Amino acid sequence: MGMSTNKCGARWTSWLTKNMLLLMTMAGIVMGVIIGGVLRNLEPSQEIVKYVGFPGELFMNMLKAMVLPLIAASIVSGLSQLDGKTSGRLGSRAVMYYVITTTHAVILGIIVVSIIHPGDPTIKQKMGIEEGATANESAAQKFLDLFRNAFPENIMRATFSQYQTHYVNVTNSNGIQKTELKTGYVDGMNVLGIIVFCIVMGLVISKIGEEAKPLANLFHALDVVITRMVMIIMWLGPIGIPSLIAQKMLEVSDLWQTARVLGLFVFTVILGLGIQAFITLPLIYVIGTRHNPYKFLSGLGQAIMTALGTSSSAASLPVTFRCLNKLGIDPRVTKFVLPVGAMVNMDGTALYEATASIFIAQMNGLDLSAGQIITVSITATLASIGAASIPSAGLVTMLIVLTALGLPANDISLILAVDWVLDRLRTSVNVIGDALGCGFVHHICADHLNADVAEAEKAHAFVEAHGVNFDELEKEIEQENNNHKTIQHV
Repeated sequence: MGMSTNKCGARWTSWLTKNMLLLMTMAGIVMGVIIGGVLRNLEPSQEIVKYVGFPGELFMNMLKAMVLPLIAASIVSGLSQLDGKTSGRLGSRAVMYYVITTTHAVILGIIVVSIIHPGDPTIKQKMGIEEGATANESAAQKFLDLFRNAFPENIMRATFSQYQTHYVNVTNSNGIQKTELKTGYVDGMNVLGIIVFCIVMGLVISKIGEEAKPLANLFHALDVVITRMVMIIMWLGPIGIPSLIAQKMLEVSDLWQTARVLGLFVFTVILGLGIQAFITLPLIYVIGTRHNPYKFLSGLGQAIMTALGTSSSAASLPVTFRCLNKLGIDPRVTKFVLPVGAMVNMDGTALYEATASIFIAQMNGLDLSAGQIITVSITATLASIGAASIPSAGLVTMLIVLTALGLPANDISLILAVDWVLDRLRTSVNVIGDALGCGFVHHICADHLNADVAEAEKAHAFVEAHGVNFDELEKEIEQENNNHKTIQHV
């Protein structure tokens, strides 16, 4: 009996040690809500609100500082270990997964919001929103901006700014006002450009082989160092996350009035996100892998909690890497699929943009035709791909969808009142989608990945046994061929 109790106690201690950070983060989220609720009643000044959010600001800064070196190191070190065929297989399977999940998210959002119909024209009167000018954002230009950012003219500039096209109202010398297209750079890291550059670099290093080995080793070493630094930063999460949540709660002007008026809209979005995260994505994972998706999801607790606290896919990226490594996903898959997914695979954002734009249409008494619903589907998908992996980026890209429907831009201010909550939830769904995507691709490409490892080990064993340097041998053969051609020419 005593031995059994000791074993049980040892197991409990072991489980507690392994999950200590997750438990502390969960407790931090609850603490943040409690602190935010208590301080709201005291009506603190703006200065005190800033002090409350200061630890969270530092935590976010530290996580964001890891994003650039982490993406560069993980993609280059991952792809440099793969041959061209395996890289192509990983990429094609990942794209297939992204297309299926994002398309379904948009369709699901449209179905849920159409059935529940949370939009009511009286909501605008209750919230005091007046009619304004329609949104003025071009979906075509935003789509072109994606390609402009994917191929930056200056890779150093891409680390701190990205290309953006927008319309501005200008008055000419005759006093006539007209709209002009303006292009330029805005603050914010161009993650897409960095990812494309790193993918090409990783593939070229893999192709060159031995000569590029020192560069591959450098990125591998950087990957190891950054991963260790992320583990240290994560232990500050239980302090930074409650700080961020409490600050957001204090910044919302009228919490309960907003919840009462927009309660049905919030319920609609949460229902859609819940179906996507716990039914659709696991179903796709089961079909592709034949494994239990909920067991996989249980290992993502820390990443989901970080997404809830920070509301940023980019800030959650380092934590998601760690979770997937613990779940046994091949690092070569996570290093390639996860950073790309964090940029382009945003299921939660796609669903939210489709739901919110139709909600705004319902508030304006607009019955959407089949053509307009198809327009929402396409523009919401493109907008979610173009959404930066930063907090509330979905609100900015939603202007594209509103433009497509000819709806007022200032109606977004209504959604802004509840966006701080929904942003955290949709970011969590984005993270779940990216992580399950890694598991999906890992399982489908497992045979090819194992074959790569076996072939590399076989070649290494042959080299050790016979002292053969394949690169030197290849150069000798090439030299012999050149000599032979020279003799024939003579």
